[in-house]
Amino acid sequence: MPSKRRSIKFTPEEQEAFLKSNQKCALATLDQNGFPHVVAMNYVYDGGAFYMTSYGKAQKVVNIRRNPKVGLMVETGRVYNELQGVMVRGHCDIIEDASQVGVAWRRMGQVQSGTSGVPREATASMPKRVVLKIVPEKVTSWDHSKLGGKY
Repeated sequence: MPSKRRSIKFTPEEQEAFLKSNQKCALATLDQNGFPHVVAMNYVYDGGAFYMTSYGKAQKVVNIRRNPKVGLMVETGRVYNELQGVMVRGHCDIIEDASQVGVAWRRMGQVQSGTSGVPREATASMPKRVVLKIVPEKVTSWDHSKLGGKY
């Protein structure tokens, strides 16, 4: 008999679809004292990696420069038997090329709203921004709807 943990795990195809159909995650970095620093972020999942943008001087980026180990969680559902999610542990690369910020922003716009341009109000801030690329090293997933009400 399979364990409950294994029975609620996403298949690789379900996980890919889940990550591509959502765009918001909680990103966790470690501050200078080793405490979690958790922020909500929009992301694009592409080619097995997560991409997001941030101001280069933001606290999360300062934390990543110090320690590139990060965690992120994408979760949906309101009640226990609806919960679905993916937790990722990995390393974050900081890409400081302004043209790559534009590429990331355009890709996020395509995925999130079907537009391909960079928002006019965002163009001025692009030189101050970086791309955060998170490559997963360990992934955990869950889909409580697979429990069939048995919890």
